[in-house]
Amino acid sequence: MTYSDPHSDQQISTILHNVKTIALVGASNKEERASYRVMRFMQEKGFKVIPVSPRLAGQTLLGETVYENLESIPLPVDMVDLFVNSERVIPIIDSAIALSPNVIWMQIGVINLAAAELAKAKGIDVLMDRCPKKEIERLGLFNEATSA
Repeated sequence: MTYSDPHSDQQISTILHNVKTIALVGASNKEERASYRVMRFMQEKGFKVIPVSPRLAGQTLLGETVYENLESIPLPVDMVDLFVNSERVIPIIDSAIALSPNVIWMQIGVINLAAAELAKAKGIDVLMDRCPKKEIERLGLFNEATSA
């Protein structure tokens, strides 16, 4: 499926500057995996990243407790970042929406228009087929020294 995300660079920048806490679904403890590299990068840029992985639940990953699912996260999140196959988005979209994030972000290669419509109907912004790490690098965001 070909998909072109409609968000402008300015919109992406605004979204990322408004996000502080991210639930990362599909977290991996394997350093070679994209989800691990993105989690570490986002932490280095000052974001709190909450890993979600049934396989790793209860363990610690990059200093954060891993949760089994979105429902078990005990604090508010601004963004849900989905590192799952496109087909797996629908089964977890209701849980993602229930967290009332400002943004649901589907990683590169993850496109689910039906799930996006469900989230948008609840007033949640949705990005698909993009990576926040790559967008931060491309746009040159958060390169200044931060006190966060």
